[in-house]
Amino acid sequence: MSKRTLIASTVMGAFALTGSAAVSAVTLNDLHKEEAKIHAAAAKSQEKINALFEQSQELLVEYRQTVDQTENLKVYNDYIASLVADQQRSIESLQRQIDSIEETKQGIVPLMFRMIDSLEKFVELDVPIHLEERRERIQRLRDIMANSNVTVSEQFRQVIEAYLVEVEYGSKMSSYQGTIDDNGTEVTVDFYNLGRTALLALSLDQTSAWVWNKDAREWQALGDEYLASVVDAVKMANGTITPDLIKLPIEAAE
Repeated sequence: MSKRTLIASTVMGAFALTGSAAVSAVTLNDLHKEEAKIHAAAAKSQEKINALFEQSQELLVEYRQTVDQTENLKVYNDYIASLVADQQRSIESLQRQIDSIEETKQGIVPLMFRMIDSLEKFVELDVPIHLEERRERIQRLRDIMANSNVTVSEQFRQVIEAYLVEVEYGSKMSSYQGTIDDNGTEVTVDFYNLGRTALLALSLDQTSAWVWNKDAREWQALGDEYLASVVDAVKMANGTITPDLIKLPIEAAE
């Protein structure tokens, strides 16, 4: 090979090496850039993954809370349902009671009228203790029964109360003023009753006394031997003297 040819070859080889090194440098830079892009993309992807993970954890917590709330609501709804069922049973029970009250009223109203009639007959046949007061009480009962503003329960209460007052007359000692018919003459007197055992009358001037005869149903004059005892009886009933033994005309029990 000639020297000219050798030099030319050498020069061409140098140019070839220089061009190859330049190409390699460009390729390596590109690789670094691509790798940087990949790392950046991977970092962004990791951030997205972390964000999604956190969201999933939050959603999991919310889900669990929702499940717990659902269970609590189910328990509460079951409780409310039991209350509603109990209230419904109470309503049905009250309705049955209301229906029974109406039926009871239908039976008790006639009963009260019969009780008032029986009480009136008893008063007229009984010893005439506080006679006018007792007659007025019976009339009030009849007025109450005709008053639509008075409840059935209140009507029944007053009828029973009237019966209790009648019971008290048989166990009390009392004195009060009134009038009697003495052979066609109206006389103002002090009455004295010892339960239903004895009913006596004393003139206001304390000069005359009478006793109620149950069989004859009339007033009979008492002898002077009873006058002082009747005076003391009236005083004891009025509380002006201390109760003591006295002699009174008491009918013997048959």
